[in-house]
Amino acid sequence: MARHAEIAGAGFAGLAAATALRQRGWSVRVHERNDALRAFGAGIFIWDNGLRVLQALGAYEAVLDGAFAAPGYDTRTNGETLISQPINRPGCYRLLTMSRQHLYKAMLAAAERAGAEILTGSEAVGADPAGALLMADGRRLPADLVIGADGVRSAVRDSLDLKVARHRYDDGIIRVLTSRATLKGGVWDHVIDFWRTGDRLLRILYTPSGPDLLYMAMMAPAVDAEAAQVPVRPGPWIEAFPELEPVLTSLGDRGRYDVYETSKLDRWSVGRVAIVGDSAHAMPPTLAQGAGCAISNALGLAVALEAGGTVEAALSAWEARERPLTDHTQRRAAEIAASRVLASGMAWDDDGLRAARHVPTGTGPFVATVAGHAVAEAVAAGDP
Repeated sequence: MARHAEIAGAGFAGLAAATALRQRGWSVRVHERNDALRAFGAGIFIWDNGLRVLQALGAYEAVLDGAFAAPGYDTRTNGETLISQPINRPGCYRLLTMSRQHLYKAMLAAAERAGAEILTGSEAVGADPAGALLMADGRRLPADLVIGADGVRSAVRDSLDLKVARHRYDDGIIRVLTSRATLKGGVWDHVIDFWRTGDRLLRILYTPSGPDLLYMAMMAPAVDAEAAQVPVRPGPWIEAFPELEPVLTSLGDRGRYDVYETSKLDRWSVGRVAIVGDSAHAMPPTLAQGAGCAISNALGLAVALEAGGTVEAALSAWEARERPLTDHTQRRAAEIAASRVLASGMAWDDDGLRAARHVPTGTGPFVATVAGHAVAEAVAAGDP
């Protein structure tokens, strides 16, 4: 008889877990409290580790069709380019950029193809470690495995005897998607990390996310009420980054402001309940590994359950194997956020890209075509 999982949250982590478990013969039901399946309107980075997971889940080709492969990643501070690092070329890292909606659509399609049942307007409020998901309407849904993938404010996590360490930072970002307007070709096809330092600190992570789509992560300290305001007030941003005026003047009322935040659990499971994704290890976006770590750990969870034995033993083995890399990535992302060291043109190193070069559990070497090139094994081999 097939084992059964109930999953709270149909975000990236929940969909990855659902797909991976279905691929291994589980019956799976996913509960999304919102009335529609969708992702917040922003952009997202997926490094090589995440691309490997997407291939294992059967979503890679759909993601590739419509994602953007920038040829370079530059840091420009106070108008001066401090460093330019190649990506998506033979022997280089793979990094695809896209809208969150594009990634979500591909992952949702993979979960549906695998046969996962996905319900909307279905709110989980807790879990029983003995194996049951507790619903807002009073139902108790028994399962061999319960997964809390319901985000930073996870109700499933908070219903359990888990210690959560949280930290909010001084900085936050306005995330917006807009048209690339005239900013196309040459250096404008690069990801560019714009910084303005001095009396006023501002940052825009300029990210082409398709032929005509641009994602901008606009960082401002929370105390800078003018720059952190939504809808965006173009004035201070144009003054800091005049070369981006064509897009800054067209943002309208798009975007929202979120302060950087970290959350860390003392353990990732209780009984037969596992916590995955932002529910377990929210991190600042400074290494662009929130989604990568979430889907890697979700796939790793499904693999651990193949080993046989009890669910509890599998969850313990899963955390022992996956957590060290996630803890490292979360810690390094937090250090970068607190120090703002990226403004100095910091080159990538093993500390920053350890997750990107990692081959996640349940995946293996593969050759992918990115930007017209066959790009293979550079990351696994440790090449820059």
